[in-house]
Amino acid sequence: LIASASAFSANKLGATRVSKVSSLVGPAFAPTFRLANTQLEAARQEPHGGTLVNLMVETDEEKEAAIAKADIVLEATERQLCDVQLIMNGGFSPLTGFMEEAEYQSVVENMALPDGTVFGLPVIFDTDDEDLQPGQTVLLKQGDLPIATVEFTDKYIPNKPLECLKCYGTSAIEHPGALMVATQRGKYYMGGKVTGLNFPVRDFPCRTPAEVRESLPDDVDVVAFQCRNPVHRAHYELFTRALDDPLVGSDGVVLVHPTCGPTQADDIPGDVRFKTYEVLKEETANPRVKWEYLPYSMHMAGPREAIQHMIIRKNFGCTHFIIGRDMAGSKSSVTGEDFYGAYEAQDIAKDNSDKLGVTPVPSLNLVYTEEEGYVTADYAKDKDLSTKKLSGTKFRKMLRAGDDIPEWFAFKSVVEVLRENA
Repeated sequence: LIASASAFSANKLGATRVSKVSSLVGPAFAPTFRLANTQLEAARQEPHGGTLVNLMVETDEEKEAAIAKADIVLEATERQLCDVQLIMNGGFSPLTGFMEEAEYQSVVENMALPDGTVFGLPVIFDTDDEDLQPGQTVLLKQGDLPIATVEFTDKYIPNKPLECLKCYGTSAIEHPGALMVATQRGKYYMGGKVTGLNFPVRDFPCRTPAEVRESLPDDVDVVAFQCRNPVHRAHYELFTRALDDPLVGSDGVVLVHPTCGPTQADDIPGDVRFKTYEVLKEETANPRVKWEYLPYSMHMAGPREAIQHMIIRKNFGCTHFIIGRDMAGSKSSVTGEDFYGAYEAQDIAKDNSDKLGVTPVPSLNLVYTEEEGYVTADYAKDKDLSTKKLSGTKFRKMLRAGDDIPEWFAFKSVVEVLRENA
């Protein structure tokens, strides 16, 4: 089921044009690229590209001036809101706007910006609007809230099949990322400079990289754990035991950093996932585990997305990153087969670790045993221990039926939230 050229060029749901903005004469844009004026030295990790980007204007006057420069108002999609927020707050440093064609092509072909800086996936503004042109400035809104202006510098027709082949490893639309590119993204991509006005309103708090850096210890390793689903017992054991890995220094901490933006259609909604994290944070109260939330839209791009996650967590101050089996992987909607090998993400992370300045920490393959609780699968096999298993499908059936969920599998507080929001 390979995506045809027509599948990649049909009309899509892009940002919605709302209205024209009156042409107002106002002061020029305030400078929109500045070093985050917080204690960056408090975090030991250098931002990607050397400088933590902060594109937010600081005064009402600056906001009014930026809005007055806009020609058009657009209602942003959920994915665009995630991307623009990470551009504005420095999560995508060193980017200062949506990628122009040369940057897009370089990332697609080489997994790097034109200057050689590693970058996992393209960050673009998509549209079907024939009238949008370079030289125009648009105001992106979330409902009535002005979020950012984008000063467009170019417009191009992307090679979407090539983009999917390079970034997702396939152009088959049975891959959720390729399907998104083919059916949701607009015909055109546009590059341009972003000026941040307000952060989107969300059901979960999303602190900026600068704010998170200020909250992290400056003298120990910070190990990031990425997830997009509720955290169950095995996950918790995995990321807390990562602190004992020889690659991690003594007294290190874990930053659990779930993505709460759009993911796959059958995933648990972001607001419900957020509630499960909050109750678990309260239940465990572990001083070596920090919790923050990321407004990121998943691509399910496997190895390439692992690189993207490492870059983002580097900008948030993390020195290490846990790489699980088949991280950010996905299955064919036709055959059910995995698109990526179990260790492809770990391999690409190791290959690029030195360039990124982030140390990948392989996740342990843990199993639950009747005799000793959670141990590694190899240890359980060597000791001939009795293991217990509960599939995700079985867990969901038990959840819907109101059956008791074994506490070795899931935290009681998390189960309660999932049942309340079923």
